[in-house]
Amino acid sequence: MILRWSRRPRARGAAPLAPLALPTLWGAAAVTWKLTCPLARQDDLATRIAGSAVFLAVGAGLLMGVFRSLRRELRQTRAVAQAAQQVLLRPLPPRLDGLSVAGTQLPAVPWAAVGGDLYEAVATPYGVRVIIGDVRGHGLAALGAVAAVLGSFREAAYEEPGLGGLLRRLDRALQRYVGERARDEDAGHPVPGSPSAEEFVTVLLLDIRHNGDVLVLNCGHPWPYRIGHDAELLAAGEPLPPLGTFPLPDTLPVRRCDRLLPGEALFLHTDGAAEARDAAGRFFPLEEVLGRVARRAPRTPTAVIEDVRAALLAHTGGRLTDDVAFVVVHDDRAPAQRVLVPAGTGRPGPCRPRPTPSPR
Repeated sequence: MILRWSRRPRARGAAPLAPLALPTLWGAAAVTWKLTCPLARQDDLATRIAGSAVFLAVGAGLLMGVFRSLRRELRQTRAVAQAAQQVLLRPLPPRLDGLSVAGTQLPAVPWAAVGGDLYEAVATPYGVRVIIGDVRGHGLAALGAVAAVLGSFREAAYEEPGLGGLLRRLDRALQRYVGERARDEDAGHPVPGSPSAEEFVTVLLLDIRHNGDVLVLNCGHPWPYRIGHDAELLAAGEPLPPLGTFPLPDTLPVRRCDRLLPGEALFLHTDGAAEARDAAGRFFPLEEVLGRVARRAPRTPTAVIEDVRAALLAHTGGRLTDDVAFVVVHDDRAPAQRVLVPAGTGRPGPCRPRPTPSPR
């Protein structure tokens, strides 16, 4: 699904001023009555009090009507935003092929239901595939790029056998969206948000195989954490530049990040979490918080997200300057349920090695 901004200029009628029409007319009527009506010019106190009371009562009633109308419009706007979120950034399925999954987003814009972060997880013939990304900017201006990338992922994840082909599909979808925006701007119909030439998206793709192998392909996004007995950053060399900044190279560095063992979890996040600061300018200690979460039981995906979310909001005082998204994938499969299958994506490079754990 790709959101398209309308080419037609927005109508500038009197509709936005309609709620103010009745109070304005009432004020004009009050001034006219005061200046022209002989009764209003009487000096006795009772007449003045009675006239003022009538006008105040009617004016208050009009203002209450305007307030109720604006509140109703606000509720309708929020309902539309929530419906858009359900379609664009729909809730993740709680279970996928023996893995439990959860995700959430914290928009930086107050009262917003959607932002510039994106995530999705699907079960495919090649394994469970997960995407998390971050569009430049946040709020409504980023929705078009979010829709372009997510729509392409939801289709290509089932069709492309390797993460390299999947990433190229996402890149082409973003290029089409940016080209459409550029044509709108050249035609004299400005699009809300930043110039199309500066549109880019950071993307992290994961392919969790049936035997627990985790393949990753990173374009400028923060690396994930593995939560076991402790929290460990899974860094795999230098990532590619974000999508939209440079053409993709001929060879894409798909890497194998060891295996996700039963009982372990992967924690994915956008840079809004690592770069969040408190009032004193201190960064949010994400790895420290994840370490505390790792030593706590139970570590269900929902519990992990709630713990990190609460710690983030407490650290920032509830004031976020960038959108934040979390995705947690927990391996619920027993060792006997694992299926040994080849990686099937060429020869992915290694991630950080770790010693073979002792049997549990």
